Amino acid sequence: MPTEPAAASPLSDQTVLVTGGGGFLGGTIVRLLVARGDSVRSFSRSRYPRLDTMGVDQVQGDLADTQALQTACQGVDLVFHVAALPGVWGPYDAFYQTNVVGTENIIQACRDNGVGRLIYTSSPSVVFDGRDMEGGDESLPYPDIYHTHYPRTKAMAERRVRQAADGRLRTIALRPHLIWGPGDNHLVPRIIQRARRLRRVGDGKNKVDTIYVDNAAHAHLLAAEKLALRPELSGSVYFISQDAPIPLWDMVNAILAAADLPPVTRTLSLTSARRVGAALEWLYRTFRLPGEPQMTRFLADELATSHWFDISAAREDLGYRPTVSTEEGLTRLRQWLQEEKPYS
Repeated sequence: MPTEPAAASPLSDQTVLVTGGGGFLGGTIVRLLVARGDSVRSFSRSRYPRLDTMGVDQVQGDLADTQALQTACQGVDLVFHVAALPGVWGPYDAFYQTNVVGTENIIQACRDNGVGRLIYTSSPSVVFDGRDMEGGDESLPYPDIYHTHYPRTKAMAERRVRQAADGRLRTIALRPHLIWGPGDNHLVPRIIQRARRLRRVGDGKNKVDTIYVDNAAHAHLLAAEKLALRPELSGSVYFISQDAPIPLWDMVNAILAAADLPPVTRTLSLTSARRVGAALEWLYRTFRLPGEPQMTRFLADELATSHWFDISAAREDLGYRPTVSTEEGLTRLRQWLQEEKPYS
């Protein structure tokens, strides 16, 4: 996979902890940190041989394991808290324990070990209320009602991180939207594996933000640097993206094309999709079926509405600019899919 050489940083040669360092975004952050010369530690439930080959110190544990987190944070200057439980389905307690309690445990471990900075990976879904969001900024309020547990618990965790900002611990929360690229284990495989069953929900005109994984990782490093130099940014939150909203179904079809699969042509109205979602939710809940429904009301709303954001604050405060265009990212994704055949 092609990579850009890491830019020299006046804050390099630090000891940095990445939670979820074996994952998609976390692993990309680790790669950029190693490339610029930081001493990197990963905290994950599993051990990853590829991190061993990069010289990454690995601490295994769950976010509920406070002792393991204390060990992971010893001697650390900076934490990127990327690990989370994603998804549109599952028991509330599982999301709460991982996303909220896990974040509280990270904050406490940072305090106990004198960690100075914490960068938290949040999500734009924390402000999604089921309606179109077009050009909104960080002033958007948290909604009163959430329709699934992931955004509810991510919003709770984001608030914890922002409230934790003080003279001892500086924090920033980032909201990347629809991260994709080579190595994706969430968005791209879901699209590819469901390719021939997909239906376009709504009129197909709704635009969304996306972000290529290297750009998302780059934004995290920028946030950490700026937080060290500008303490007044502590407690802030930022949307980050490709800064190029695209019709959702154009992006879906571009990913399918990268995998040499046909585009989505069949359609389903939002009303019909929500009815299907409600029925599937009832079936899965009533009969405790394994896995997750292929459609939910929350997912239907996401697929049919616009959600793109003004990233002026990230540009101005963090100096963030996408370094990899959507077109270049799709070229890299296609090359990776052809070479690795990860989902065959």
